Amino acid sequence: MTAWTARELQAIATTDDFHIAPFRTDGATLGTPTWIWSVVVDDHVYVRAYNGTDSRWYQSARAQGAGRITAGGIEKDVAFTAIDDNELNARIDAAYEAKYGTSPYYPPMVTAKTRAATVRVDPRP
Repeated sequence: MTAWTARELQAIATTDDFHIAPFRTDGATLGTPTWIWSVVVDDHVYVRAYNGTDSRWYQSARAQGAGRITAGGIEKDVAFTAIDDNELNARIDAAYEAKYGTSPYYPPMVTAKTRAATVRVDPRP
């Protein structure tokens, strides 16, 4: 697994412009980029699907395991890993609150529904 650089993590942590595009079923064609919220916790990037595990981008990310993101002037090929860790999810909740807590869309992002659709995003070599 390749790590994010400090500059990339800073750019992602401070931007509200994160687009995710998992590959389509052919494994080569990128899907339509979807704007989502992202947070950085312990030098890793995490995202959640607002509509939970029924979200189209989430289902593609899980099925294909890879795609591309653009955020804060960064465009990167990435791998997706589903997260099912209560302690880590609590830290991700706190990061969502710190970054987006004043938004009316924040409360749904820390529910069981969205926690079930938490994904770590890692750069691919």
